[in-house]
Formats: sequence, structure tokens, C-alpha cells
Amino acid sequence: MGLSVWQLAIIAVVVLVLFGRGRISEMMGDFGKGIKSFKQGMNEDDAPAKQLGHEAKPADEALKSVQVKQTTDTK
Repeated sequence: MGLSVWQLAIIAVVVLVLFGRGRISEMMGDFGKGIKSFKQGMNEDDAPAKQLGHEAKPADEALKSVQVKQTTDTK
């Protein structure tokens, strides 16, 4: 039950008649701009994390500093 070449051609002609060639071209351009913008956004999300240069402490070092504070703060 696949679509034959003739059925696809008829669907394409109907879409062209309904939307017009210019409108379809405009939609495809907008779609391409959206993908480009998405890719740039994904790259920008990675860049600030690398620029900040914060390095995470290993878990055992972080726990030791918290434990030291807890043992020295006995009141």
C-alpha cells in the first residue's frame, strides 16, 4: 500500500496549487533558518561552560570539606 510515483506527483501538484511556489520556497527558507539557529544555540550552550573554567571537585574532596565544617562547628 505504498504511494506510487503518480500519486506523489498529484500530491505535489495539489500542494503547489494550494500554497503557490513562492510560499513553499519561503517556508523551506524559514525551516532552514530554524535549523541553523538551533545548531548555533546548541553550540552557544557549550561555549559558556568552557569559558567559565570552573572545575568540579571530586566527590570525596567535597565531602571531606563538609565533614570538617560539621565537626568543627560543634556548639
